[in-house]
This record gives sequence, structure tokens and C-alpha cells, in this order.
Amino acid sequence: MNESDVRERLAEVRDPDLGGDIVSLGLVNGVDVDEADGTVHVSLALGAPFSPTESAIADDVREALADTGLDVELSASIPDDLSTEEQVLPGVQNVIAVASGKGGVGKSTMAVNIAAGLSKLGARVGLFDADVYGPNVPRMVSAEQRPETDGETIVPPERFGVKLMSMDFLTGEDDPVIWRGPMVHKIITQLVEDVEWGELDYLVMDLPPGTGDTQLTILQTLPLTGAVIVTTPQDVALDDAVKGLRMFGKHDTNVLGIAENMAGFRCPDCGGFHEIFGSGGGKALAADHDLPFLGGVPLDPAVRTGGDDGEPVVLEDGETADAFKMLVENVANNAGVVRRRGVSGER
Repeated sequence: MNESDVRERLAEVRDPDLGGDIVSLGLVNGVDVDEADGTVHVSLALGAPFSPTESAIADDVREALADTGLDVELSASIPDDLSTEEQVLPGVQNVIAVASGKGGVGKSTMAVNIAAGLSKLGARVGLFDADVYGPNVPRMVSAEQRPETDGETIVPPERFGVKLMSMDFLTGEDDPVIWRGPMVHKIITQLVEDVEWGELDYLVMDLPPGTGDTQLTILQTLPLTGAVIVTTPQDVALDDAVKGLRMFGKHDTNVLGIAENMAGFRCPDCGGFHEIFGSGGGKALAADHDLPFLGGVPLDPAVRTGGDDGEPVVLEDGETADAFKMLVENVANNAGVVRRRGVSGER
């Protein structure tokens, strides 16, 4: 077997999202056949570690080369000339913003569970609570440990395998944050640059609700892979979610999809399912704007208790946990689509 033979085999492996084979799409960075050692090393342009789709592509590559008699070694990286890693956060592969047009839709709950769910898949994950005026992620994950610093850099604490940073770590317990836009820009930029995130597969950004200074700072400063828009089924939440969509659109930021929270309630007594806030709003919003629907999470008391000094629901078992797990997988898969499209030149 030589490189040409290997590439011919790899041309049989298709990308289920982009619709072509991985060779013609440019998703094979390189092939190195070492006949002396009996190995073949294949470098793939995959950018969403532990996403089910990219894991399946890697498995298909191994299967395509299984009968060659060679030991197959795989690695994955986005080519440097296509990567945004050199601009900011050099050790972070993907920055995912979790946003909403209005408060009260469970955006922070989604961010916490997305981060914890990605970590459970095996990824290296950070969670940045960027809600300067109302940070609550540390409480939601029972983060008692505070960040450490040597005066120049900040080492974030970890919880459930996720590195954490929040404005809540830097203020008094009941102290309000009263800052104008320039100060918000400065502190967000400083926290991003001064925190020792290390090597991360995903950095999840929990944005404040709305379309204000914090959002603009992040959009202008960080290389976002994409954004998750959180809504509830009712019209008033959907109206505000559209504003968030337009904000990301104006800044040419990919939207990974729509996540619907409080999508019905199953009564623990009668077993009936009640659509308290309506039904299908998030899915309809996604369809109207030609975006993926990431999934719906029901209104469940376990989510509240998980957000009040408990562990994220995605780490548990049950219907709601399964809904979060599906949503997490869709987020990772869609992040992969964005990265692979960048390599293949598709838009």
C-alpha cells in the first residue's frame, strides 16, 4: 500500500453532512505509510472532538483501511491557515456562545448542561459565565473553590470536569455590578486573555440576555465557532430570540441551532404531559430561519434542583437528561459541520 492506494480507499468514506467524500472535500490533511512499521497515519481535518458524527467518520476511515494489513493511526486538526486559533485563545478549538433574546428562558441552565455534557462525552471543556450583571453559574454548579492567581494569570477552578470562570468569583456575594459599556468591554477582554484555560476542545460562553455591550465585545473579540439560541415555546420569547439571531447575522457568526427550554411538563402524579407555554415554537422558529432545531428540554423540577446546588441534569438518568444529551450531541455535531465546511470551502 502506498499513499495513493490509501487515498483511493478513503475516497469511499463520505461526510454525511457535506454530502461528498472526505478526499474530494479536502478533509484529509495527509497520509503517511510506514511499511517498515506496518502502520499508516492519517491526519483528518475534523474540528469538533467527540462529536458523534466526527467519531463516526473516524470509525469509517478505520473500516476502509481495515483489510490493508496496516495498523491505522488517526489524528485530527484543522489546518493552520484555516484556523482562528492564532487570533485569540490559542489553545481553544471551539468557542460556543449560548445566547437568548430575553431573560428567564433558562439560558444559563442550557450553558451549564451543554458544558457538562460535552465533558461527559470526553471533551476538554471550559465554561465562561459572561453575564457580568447577573452571574449565577458558580451557584448552579456548587463551585466553592475560587480561582487562583499569581498576579498576572488566573487559574480557573474545575467542577464536573469543566473549567469555570465567572464575574461572580471577583465580586462580593451581594455586591451589584454597576458598570458602563467601556468597563464591561475591558473586564470581559481581560478575563478572556488572562485566564489560563489551557488546551480546550470547547469553551462555552454563557452570554447575558439581550443584545448589549457584552455580546458585542465577545462578537468583536473572540473567534466564535457558532452560537446556540435558547428560547421557550411562547411567542414573546420567540420574538426576542429573533433579535438575537439578527445580532449574530450582522456579525457573520454561525448559529448552530435553536434550543427550546420548558417544552412541556410531565405531571409526576397523573403522568399527563402539559404544554404550559405552548408547543412547537422553537422548532417553527428554526424552520422559519432555515436553522437546525437542536432539541427541546421539558419543564422538570429536576432541572431546578440541579441548578440549585446540585449537579447538572445531563449527568443523570431519565427523560430530561436524555433530552439534554441529545441537544449536546447536536451542538457538537453542528460545530463540526461549521469547521469542516471551512476546510472544504463550502458556505
